[in-house]
Amino acid sequence: MNEFFKGISKIKYEGKDSDNPLAFKYYNPDEVVGGKTMKEHLRFSVAYWHTFTGGGVDPFGAATFQRPWDSISDPMDKAKARMTAAFEFFEKLGVEYFCFHDRDIAPEGDTLAETNRNLDEIVKLTKELMASSGVKLLWGTASLFTNPRFVHGAATSCNADVFAYAAAQVKKAMEITHELNGVGYTFWGGREGYETLLNTNMKLELDNLARFLHMAADYAKEIGFTGQFYIEPKPKEPTKHQYDFDCATVLGFLKTYGLDKYFKFNIETNHATLAGHTMQHELHFARINGMLASVDANQGDMLLGWDTDQFPTDLYVTTLAMYEILKNGGLPRGGLNFDAKPRRASFTPEDMFISHIVGMDSFALGLKIAHKMLQDGKLEKFVEERYSSYTKGIGADIVAGKVGFKELEQYALSNNNIKNESGRQEALEALVNKYILQSI
Repeated sequence: MNEFFKGISKIKYEGKDSDNPLAFKYYNPDEVVGGKTMKEHLRFSVAYWHTFTGGGVDPFGAATFQRPWDSISDPMDKAKARMTAAFEFFEKLGVEYFCFHDRDIAPEGDTLAETNRNLDEIVKLTKELMASSGVKLLWGTASLFTNPRFVHGAATSCNADVFAYAAAQVKKAMEITHELNGVGYTFWGGREGYETLLNTNMKLELDNLARFLHMAADYAKEIGFTGQFYIEPKPKEPTKHQYDFDCATVLGFLKTYGLDKYFKFNIETNHATLAGHTMQHELHFARINGMLASVDANQGDMLLGWDTDQFPTDLYVTTLAMYEILKNGGLPRGGLNFDAKPRRASFTPEDMFISHIVGMDSFALGLKIAHKMLQDGKLEKFVEERYSSYTKGIGADIVAGKVGFKELEQYALSNNNIKNESGRQEALEALVNKYILQSI
């Protein structure tokens, strides 16, 4: 079999003192942390779109990435070469999962029927490669945003023909995800939003989006797909306002339309920051509402207002993300998918490996720090004590629903000595610093 990444062998763990850029410094897949191996905790996944079909294009310049399959001209031959190369990459990197959009793995034909035949041919190859490698599919999804037909959206399009086409495309994407035993299936808004309300019937678009998602849930039952459905929130890009703005917005939408029993969240760091939140906020909100299932692991540039999809290197972000994930009991119905791309100037095949290694090391270290924080329990103890007034006296009555405004007024009239305690924010931030610095 042709080797695509010549000169690169299986990436090994060499420890934090290693200077080898093609070795793990902190990610040791078999190291046990809190009763589970790192590999079991982290469930790393490679994003097919950025890693194998992305070319390094930006709004101001053409593709820069150098890839071993670039010289192949026939679209289907190139698709097969990419898929074969992908599994070589997965095995050398040592990841167990991957994710894809339908149009990442197979080219569109002149008709939907031809496009589906192309997909079937590539899926057949993918199944063979999965069987021989042991690599699994984390989730599949449909690209409902790249083709010009989706200029006005897909499930929220003003054109019913586009709605029908999108449904057919998702039907096929769900079928191949099911055929490949995907852990889940992701719905990302793509162009489900608006540029201006001057030409938008928001009520109809939201109703139609709900109808679309109910159809998907019905079809999953029909074909026996029991994988997890994810919604991936994003506030903007490519439209000015996305309907899946953030976790709170999406949860309200799901509950309004009776969809919350079918969906959980796949949360992306860069999308959280675009919404004006931290990643910890989005993970925390999802966790306390029983909606946290999977993560798109990346980071944005805080000086830029768009989705830069950088590999995660910020240890504060990875530590606090893993803190929430561990409190969630892990991600048994999802994983950590690197929805990230090397920078445009990092254009060699070797950079593909280095960028993933850095991301994996960052989350491995974040896992160890977060586990230590939870083991010590200092943060949890502080929060517990801070809200202790609700465990006794009038606070316990409030929580139990035993009092109303009249009773609380009587209590307040007789209580002239309100005493607040410090929130100790800086002390807690110093404590997190200490955990991180002691672990490096």
